Amino acid sequence: MYRTHNCGELRIEDAGKEVILSGWIQTSNNLGHMNFVQLRDRYGITQLNFNKDDNAELLEKSGKLGREFVVMAKGIVRERSSKNKNIPTGDIEIQVHELTILNESKVPPFTIEDESDGGDDLRMKYRYLDLRRRPVQNNIIFRAKVGMETRKYLSDQGFLEIETPFLIKSTPEGARDFIVPSRLNPNQFYALPQSPQTFKQILMVAGMDKYFQIVKCFRDEDLRADRQPEFTQIDCEMAFVTQEEILNTFEGLTKHLFKETLGIELDDFPRMTYDEAMVRYGSDKPDTRFGMEFVELNDLAQGKGFGVFDNAELVVGINAEGQADQYSNKDIKKLTEWMQRPQIGAKGLVYVKYNDDGSVKSSVGKFFSDDDLKAWGEKFGAKAGDMLLILSGETDKTRKQLNELRLEMGRRMGLMKPGDFKPLWVVDFPLLEWDEESGRFHAMHHPFTSPKKEDVDRMLNGDHETMKSLRADAYDLVINGSEIGGGSIRIHDRALQERNFELLGFTEEEAEAQFGFLMGAFEYGAPPHGGLAFGFDRLCAVLMGQTSIRDFIAFPKNNQGRDVMIDAPAPIAKEQLDELYLELKEKE
Repeated sequence: MYRTHNCGELRIEDAGKEVILSGWIQTSNNLGHMNFVQLRDRYGITQLNFNKDDNAELLEKSGKLGREFVVMAKGIVRERSSKNKNIPTGDIEIQVHELTILNESKVPPFTIEDESDGGDDLRMKYRYLDLRRRPVQNNIIFRAKVGMETRKYLSDQGFLEIETPFLIKSTPEGARDFIVPSRLNPNQFYALPQSPQTFKQILMVAGMDKYFQIVKCFRDEDLRADRQPEFTQIDCEMAFVTQEEILNTFEGLTKHLFKETLGIELDDFPRMTYDEAMVRYGSDKPDTRFGMEFVELNDLAQGKGFGVFDNAELVVGINAEGQADQYSNKDIKKLTEWMQRPQIGAKGLVYVKYNDDGSVKSSVGKFFSDDDLKAWGEKFGAKAGDMLLILSGETDKTRKQLNELRLEMGRRMGLMKPGDFKPLWVVDFPLLEWDEESGRFHAMHHPFTSPKKEDVDRMLNGDHETMKSLRADAYDLVINGSEIGGGSIRIHDRALQERNFELLGFTEEEAEAQFGFLMGAFEYGAPPHGGLAFGFDRLCAVLMGQTSIRDFIAFPKNNQGRDVMIDAPAPIAKEQLDELYLELKEKE
């Protein structure tokens, strides 16, 4: 037996018991006549006591223990003379009378502590060591609990967990596919799924009724903190349901996860249309933990001789409450430069300060009277001490820029409170987006999303301009400015699906080659159906108040898409290339 208890469970009530513990050496404090060793496993830390008076030979042996040695210790639980209130086992220690070194360790390249001295690249290379650190372990343990609670809830709701294939056909919509060559079918290729979308729809045609899967998905796209080339979804589909039933089901799942993992009871989720979200926040995933909503100023700011405003499609701003005396001219200049970075691309930033003495100060004061500026303040609901920040330009671009400014001001003003969660359903997305560069429509969600019932006739018979105003039965779940999940009611009629492919630029032959299997299934009694997929990694990160999904994945890739621990991707042997009928090409 390697252990009778783990390193996190012994308490003062266990004093006098003989126990066996196994784990890794965290630290040791050798005083010469006594050695205090901290033994760690994933459950916690327990202090081991080696005493010269008790066993001098054992004390000498303990002095040879290095960090991360794997040991087994047998001894008696006793009360500590110097208690540690910072750990659950801090009232006791083990008076060791038998020590076995199970494996020695090299000196780790970084400290295995909550706050490590290892950089990201180093910790990724030695991920098996990084995973011993308490914060990373807690994230992985939390992820496991969220997965377990998800399965419990959906199973209780009558969902079936059904696996779908990983080797599928490449599709032209969405991100780039990861491609897998087929040895048995020369010059033909599988793709790894970006989602199980078509398979879960076919499961509805097959009568499975309620499906879910916690499933790996793959996208060959540029990476950032909340993206990985392989990620996990809570993927779900239901038949014979309306949008209302789907929202209620997965709002219930979200409430269940918050309650069971964080002990937080959430109120019912508010709903907001896509159009409303864009007008009020400039984003389809607004962070509603704080206000600072957009106020449009075209009616008050244009026609006064200030060309920047007069020639703009939109003049819009936010009210940063209480910030008038917090921002000097130098601070405003720095904020303007922050907005002018290529990532945001604003041409400038207009401010108006409403001072405590009743005066008004603005960067455009020579174009507008104090009465004009005070009228702006009234529209914003500004009071003494507040500061307006205003942008202008093309409508869509300006809203996106102001959204970035709003979020930055929210961070600077401390309005994003840890532990404060504001979920929101965003509904009624546009069905299609027109892309000027490619000269065609793209699906806002994906090609299988259904238009709203009242828009079906317009989709089948309308002209080009009509297509731009089609609304989808689509919905996203947003929490604290992060899109946690998204879904839609699906098209289940062949004629409507063919029309959607036509609008998206597919020829009849291309649509048949790519998705004939799905449209064929629709001809055999496809029920109305819809679903939703949660980004599982992102959901875990948001629940724990973190921005990066990397530490909720046991073995993540770096920002170049590499696994630096196993050094992948890597070249393969010429014999393998020959078997796959592949030829290496020099990089241009």
